[in-house]
Amino acid sequence: MPKNLEIKELCDDFVNKIIVEFFIFLQKEKKYSTNTISSYQDDIVNFINFIYKSTNNIIDKNFLEKLAVVDFRGWLSERLSNHGNNSNARAISTLRSFFRFLNENNLIENRQIFRIKTPKVSKPLPRAVEFSDIKKIIEKLENFHENRWEVERDQAILFLVYGCGLRISEALSLNKIALQNQSNLVITGKGKKQRMVPLIPIIKNKIDNYLAKCPFEIKPQQPIFLTKFNKAYSRRSFAGLILTLRRALNLSEDITPHAFRHSFATALLQENVDLRTIQELLGHESLSTTQRYTKIDRVRLLESFKKFSKR
Repeated sequence: MPKNLEIKELCDDFVNKIIVEFFIFLQKEKKYSTNTISSYQDDIVNFINFIYKSTNNIIDKNFLEKLAVVDFRGWLSERLSNHGNNSNARAISTLRSFFRFLNENNLIENRQIFRIKTPKVSKPLPRAVEFSDIKKIIEKLENFHENRWEVERDQAILFLVYGCGLRISEALSLNKIALQNQSNLVITGKGKKQRMVPLIPIIKNKIDNYLAKCPFEIKPQQPIFLTKFNKAYSRRSFAGLILTLRRALNLSEDITPHAFRHSFATALLQENVDLRTIQELLGHESLSTTQRYTKIDRVRLLESFKKFSKR
């Protein structure tokens, strides 16, 4: 059940009920994290308080159905004084999710929120995964599957993304032809552009261990990573695996399959590898994309300094 939103007295029974149903939906069906749901709750509370103050009337079904674009713009304008664009963009996303839920479940009919433009937000810095967290995930995988070959498969994929900087789609599309060279991988990335990535022995061993234990015959041009049903392993399945593991270990919600690729790039930068080389290894079309990692490095240096200065 969602926490007490402290707006019960501002709404009638119907509205209170649909708000509770919305958060149960986010929790049970969407499986949103506790932190995400808490943020959504703050946004709903903020919005309910605003529209209540605008009329000083109890909010009921009729009130919600009559909300117009001007009401949503007024709420957003008030937020501009003490909320940034990122926060406001998330708040609009919250209300869109809320009204979409109400519309799709025939609880009310109002689509005015979808006419509000989302404020421009700053592009977030790539978030790398700490090595200690990567180690925990690898160790957790050891006992995650009943079949040992599935453990070997998931560890091989994780090592490829973290140790070679592959996109998850690139790792999952690998076939035996791409593995013919013992020391390099031939990767076909975005725009079907090919690049060569060094294959260090520990990663090659992980792949070989998986292939030796996989119970299915794998043809040369077929993706090597398979499910227990002998189907191609999907991005969604691997993302779901990482989500399950990070929550079981109580790790950051920022840990995603793509975050391991960021860890690869950040590690190279910290070893003073030049940006052009990192760009080539990652398959970035533009150097400006790769340059974002220099900002991460500065952020980490500042964080380290702050920790040190407190001792």
